Amino acid sequence: MILSLSKDNIQIVREQDSVFLKNRVKEVAVKIKMGLVNQTRLITAASELVRNMLRYANGGNCLIEIVSSGKINGVRLTFSDKGPGIPDITAAMRDGFSTGKSLGLGLPGTKRLVNEFEIKSKVGEGTQVTILKWANG
Repeated sequence: MILSLSKDNIQIVREQDSVFLKNRVKEVAVKIKMGLVNQTRLITAASELVRNMLRYANGGNCLIEIVSSGKINGVRLTFSDKGPGIPDITAAMRDGFSTGKSLGLGLPGTKRLVNEFEIKSKVGEGTQVTILKWANG
């Protein structure tokens, strides 16, 4: 069972908000004594997701939580937007798939950087992506 120990909700509406978010994620990761490599993975994943949120949904919000399962702590980030949604999540999770003329490494690459990854999306309603990185995982 995973317990949430603290929560912080950050509104993302412009590029500068992503800098604040990344700094806040780093602070939380340091607080739970997450190693530098895992901090870098988590911040890279968060950067990709916030970039997607700004590009495709004109922003949204990110809930930052410190979570605990037994004796290990982690950081869970939930990105939510009210954008157009993702019509085909399976395709979006394939390496090389892109609707934005990019390399198409975003979502599958993000999934590889974290311990847990969940995506929910409804066309016309928005998308929610939740990632979790354990301090020692």
